[in-house]
Amino acid sequence: MKRDSTGPQPDASGHFTKLPRSFYIRSSLAVARDLPGLYLFRKSGKTLFAGRIVEVEAYRGTNDPASHAYRGMTPRNEVMFGEGGRLYVYFTYGMHYCCNVVTGAKGDAGAVLIRAVEPLAGIRAMNRRRSAGDGRNRDRRELCSGPGKLCQAFGIGRRENGIDLCGGTIWLARKGGENPPRRIGRSRRIGISSGRKHLWRFFLPDTPFVSR
Repeated sequence: MKRDSTGPQPDASGHFTKLPRSFYIRSSLAVARDLPGLYLFRKSGKTLFAGRIVEVEAYRGTNDPASHAYRGMTPRNEVMFGEGGRLYVYFTYGMHYCCNVVTGAKGDAGAVLIRAVEPLAGIRAMNRRRSAGDGRNRDRRELCSGPGKLCQAFGIGRRENGIDLCGGTIWLARKGGENPPRRIGRSRRIGISSGRKHLWRFFLPDTPFVSR
């Protein structure tokens, strides 16, 4: 696979273990608590994109007014109602995509929004995608520090909606020999008008790669 020399390089030959389906068949809160410190991979052509997950938000199903599933199934949110372990991608504000990990058993409609990652591989390609033609070389801290930025950098859009995270296009993984983070921050979710009291945003507090 094509690599670039900017930043740490993950070893895709076995140093990382892809998360099994059982990881996702749990509540969105349980999955969200365990995601910071794990890794997001995306294979696009000959390029491998990778990043360490540093910030997520949990969204429950029909009992969470901030969730897309709150009012039931629609063509837009149908993927959320499937079995956990798929990617739910939606278009928002008429300008960018956001990607979510679907959680729980079929019909639960839970999801975890991946808000930010620390870029590790494919950084030159990420810069090209994020430049929007302006030719500016962005600081690595700004490449994926937000859900829209992340999707643009990783090339995640409408076509990736519903992708199986246990497959070989987009997947999440654990790094062998790496201990879970010692500290996980927790706060209210960002940019919502309902369900604001819940502390369902989880993040790594000692990294500059979280959203701003």
